[in-house]
Amino acid sequence: MTDPAAPAVQLRLISAIADVPADAWDACAGPDNPFVSHGFLRLLEQSGSVGVGTGWQPQHLLAEDAGGRLIGAMPLYVKVHSYGEYVFDHGWADAFERAGGRYYPKLQVAVPFTPVPGPRLLLHPQAPAGLADAMVAALMRITRDNDLSSAHVTFPGPDQTAPFTRAGWLHRTGVQFHWENRGYTGFDDFLEALSSRKRKAVRKERQAVAASGVEVLSLTGKALTSEHWQAFYRLYTATSDRKWGAPYLTSRFFTGLGEEMADKVLLVMARDGGRWVGGALNLIGSDTLYGRNWGSAGDYPFLHFEACYYRAIEFAIARGLKRVEAGAQGHHKVQRGYLPVETHSLHYIVHPGLRRAVADVLDRERAALAQDMAALAAESPYRNADT
Repeated sequence: MTDPAAPAVQLRLISAIADVPADAWDACAGPDNPFVSHGFLRLLEQSGSVGVGTGWQPQHLLAEDAGGRLIGAMPLYVKVHSYGEYVFDHGWADAFERAGGRYYPKLQVAVPFTPVPGPRLLLHPQAPAGLADAMVAALMRITRDNDLSSAHVTFPGPDQTAPFTRAGWLHRTGVQFHWENRGYTGFDDFLEALSSRKRKAVRKERQAVAASGVEVLSLTGKALTSEHWQAFYRLYTATSDRKWGAPYLTSRFFTGLGEEMADKVLLVMARDGGRWVGGALNLIGSDTLYGRNWGSAGDYPFLHFEACYYRAIEFAIARGLKRVEAGAQGHHKVQRGYLPVETHSLHYIVHPGLRRAVADVLDRERAALAQDMAALAAESPYRNADT
């Protein structure tokens, strides 16, 4: 399709990211966030983690110039459920369907199973002015023309909300917990920034893990082996089965991650004797460490905090990274140095009645979140509010 707002741009949909050359996609995605890279999204598709039978059907939106060069893209999926998104709209779906509407299928601009803020409008550095607005308009037309209830953009970076809000999309906010590197020279330097009570609590937790005899290893690049990935997958599936039901990611996904993106991975593995008992998967961006999946084989006090939070901080300091993003949920992260940060999602809802109802819900949500954010900020473990 062509867009009158950008007459030299051709917009089209593809059903597999492998149909796009990796270098062309990555020139739009940029080097900072590994989750929107061609390699990561292709692994999701080729491993069977998304695609037929998963409820996540790729329909990526591409923008090409008159010469056929890719100048913009959106990681786009047709969804027949609301799982794996981390921005919950089940209540909207239930209400609409009770009223006689059909909420599914819907469109989702997202990285599947990944509550990591980042670019969702992937624009080439030489993309023409107005391309973002043209792509948003195209996405709205696709939604209407295919009789879909809605389109959603989850966890866009805060600098990417404007093209959607200009087009009238509803704006939803949430909260995550991120650690900021203030130029620390080591973990002890970070601890000195905490209040005395919080500093002692963190040290006590780390000492308890060390005294338990559990060995914790931080592995990346060539240090990662097939043994580590097989063990981590067992831990991941066991934890998913206990807490959330069927796991989203397949064994082939983790194997591929080790084979193709090992230099972008920090895998923290815990071993009790000869048995692997815990693991935390992180991906490494240009200036950020992203915590993603955790798995365990039993109850080991404070091991989760050590593997997911403290080892991540140590790694970020050693690598000179600016922050650690610890994923969704978890007010307990505040006491360990991870402070609340606002996240975003955008929602285009075709039916005017459903749109009005959701807009009212979001207004009330936003007011409650502002109160929560203020309360969480007051719980900061740092000695000085500016630290």
